[in-house]
Amino acid sequence: MSFDATPFNAEQALTLARKTFEIEAAAVLGLAGRVGAEFAEAVKLMLACRGRVVVMGMGKSGHIGRKIAATLASTGTPALFVHPAEASHGDLGMITGLDVVLAISNSGESGELTAILPVLSRLGVPLVAITGGVQSALAKQARVTLDSSVAQEACPLNLAPTASTTAQLALGDALAVALLDARGFKEEDFARSHPGGALGRKLLTHVSDVMRSGDAVPQVRLATPFTGIMREMSAKGLGATAVVDDQQRVLGIFTDGDLRRLVEQGVDLRSSTAADVMHAQPRTVRADSLAVAAVALMEQYSITSVLVVDDAGVLCGALNTNDLMRAKVI
Repeated sequence: MSFDATPFNAEQALTLARKTFEIEAAAVLGLAGRVGAEFAEAVKLMLACRGRVVVMGMGKSGHIGRKIAATLASTGTPALFVHPAEASHGDLGMITGLDVVLAISNSGESGELTAILPVLSRLGVPLVAITGGVQSALAKQARVTLDSSVAQEACPLNLAPTASTTAQLALGDALAVALLDARGFKEEDFARSHPGGALGRKLLTHVSDVMRSGDAVPQVRLATPFTGIMREMSAKGLGATAVVDDQQRVLGIFTDGDLRRLVEQGVDLRSSTAADVMHAQPRTVRADSLAVAAVALMEQYSITSVLVVDDAGVLCGALNTNDLMRAKVI
């Protein structure tokens, strides 16, 4: 395929880019005035769905449909995409009477879609349509029709689906947002469906998952001499040590930062004990706290290490910023 080549015009490219943004923004803003009872009914149908929301669409609408299905599934609404052409050759078996079908077509006259509408009707599957053809065959068969019509495409030829697909995508996002709110979907729920992402790590990782425990936790008694404190800190490599009583309850902490400050002040440390140099009542966290809570604590008080205690204040672990970085929490 060949086209008549024209010299590249940078200013023309920028002008078209800006015009595209204007047209597509207008298309999305135009949806706001058309959102009403039909939209609420679509959300209600999907919320009550005991199966899955089956998204369908051909061509560019199909690509938009795949994204909408993915967004719904990741925000608490079970969903999948079924290609209309494949549906006519066996994939209709993926749809049950418990499902809701969300069909997307700018014209509403896509042959592959309209061919399977009678079957969906016989199955008793509720049909929600996103279409710019509000009088189309698809709209007439749908229980709920969401108007995605646009005044013009961003394509200079007014042919390539551009503004129309942007409107479809915006409507799909609006449905997903309304549904997640109605379901009481929270950050923790989102994290469970995204365990491999940064948000998943932040919201699913607990202090107990990353803390040092057992012999890896530096600890000394009140009477431990300064040389003993240094040996314990060097051996465990945390940059700090807990000071505990005979019942392992945390009394204080001594850190590398405390050491630097004492040296700057000229304090003779050779005869000092842990009781003399410790910082009493240190900041602590619980093992069942989210790791991000430890991060917030460290940031709030400008500290790099924190001790982990149980309900009785007994030492059960410790962690520092390096531990959290290795776990990719920060």
